[in-house]
Amino acid sequence: MRAVFAIAIVPFILASSAFAGDAQVKAAQATIDGQLRAFIADDGAAAYSFAAPNVKRIFPTVDTFMNMVTNGYPPVRKPQTYSFGKVQEMSPTSIIQQVLIVGPDGKDYEAVYTLEQQPDGSFRITGCSLRASTSLST
Repeated sequence: MRAVFAIAIVPFILASSAFAGDAQVKAAQATIDGQLRAFIADDGAAAYSFAAPNVKRIFPTVDTFMNMVTNGYPPVRKPQTYSFGKVQEMSPTSIIQQVLIVGPDGKDYEAVYTLEQQPDGSFRITGCSLRASTSLST
């Protein structure tokens, strides 16, 4: 009887852990989407709100943050379009998300975001690397 119960519960446990991962990925993507929408709307304060504490220590004001993004990440600052690519869960609280971007210059870029779940459960952006790309994969 116990063996039957154990076999019946294993798929439920696997489905639950997969669902939790999906929810975390969606939350991380919502964070990136929120920041990109804020950049497009020229809402620096909203864009800055999606940055993790480590980023805010390096760029302690909205102005310094926005200057860094404007000068160093023009495709992220003013994307024509963007879509989510590959995602990797590094741990239950750490996600790496690829974002495929068409920049203001019409060229293709790949932005790779790192995000960490905060004590309040939200995901915040801990970093972003950007590179020009001629062939992007999803």
